[in-house]
Amino acid sequence: MPADVSLWPLIGVAVVIAGFLLRFNPVLVVTAAGIATGLAAKLPLDLILAKLGSGFVKTRNLPLTLLLPLAVIGLLERHGLRERAQAWIADIRSATAGRLLVVYLFIREVAAALGLTLLGGHAPMVRPLVAPMTEAAAEKVHGPLPQAVRDRWKAMAAATDNVGLFFGEDIFVAFGSIVLMQTFLAENGIVTDPLHIALWGIPTAIAAFLIHAARLIHLDHRLPLDIARARAEEAR
Repeated sequence: MPADVSLWPLIGVAVVIAGFLLRFNPVLVVTAAGIATGLAAKLPLDLILAKLGSGFVKTRNLPLTLLLPLAVIGLLERHGLRERAQAWIADIRSATAGRLLVVYLFIREVAAALGLTLLGGHAPMVRPLVAPMTEAAAEKVHGPLPQAVRDRWKAMAAATDNVGLFFGEDIFVAFGSIVLMQTFLAENGIVTDPLHIALWGIPTAIAAFLIHAARLIHLDHRLPLDIARARAEEAR
């Protein structure tokens, strides 16, 4: 590292860590970290405040884009979205918890590979739809689930969303990680095309799908044993 590089601007990271550990207001912590970083970098105070103000103006609509979908989902849940999803999946005879999540994994991964990363997610899709449908598919065959088994399948539904998104989006050529890898390689003298990098993500995505799908089918087959063990522990 060059001798003329100052590490003092990194003090903002320490301010963020300390503020969160002390449970201070997040807005105050981030603002204090920004001011501390600017002062450590020897920036004028008016420039620091101007940067903070411009950042606030650019992100002032962010709470609306985050809270409005959550409000809509909450309203749908209040009017029976979860119950309707459970009733619908219970009418499909061949549906099991594992098969349902395998189908969702495929859809999530293909959609992410096409750049549709917002087509899914924990809040808008997993909690109100995928998790209740998974529970309904399991209860249709095995009856009421113990709480431990129910929580395990909820977690598996969330994990399925993560796997599909993480490995699917690496195939989309315009995704940030593809551009980052292409830029890093170019800076080190390795010239490559972003499309070439994205194509090499396909074998990894296929392997991730097969491995996670195998896990889901395995959990599906051992579901009766997990239910028996959970009921035995609850009876103690």
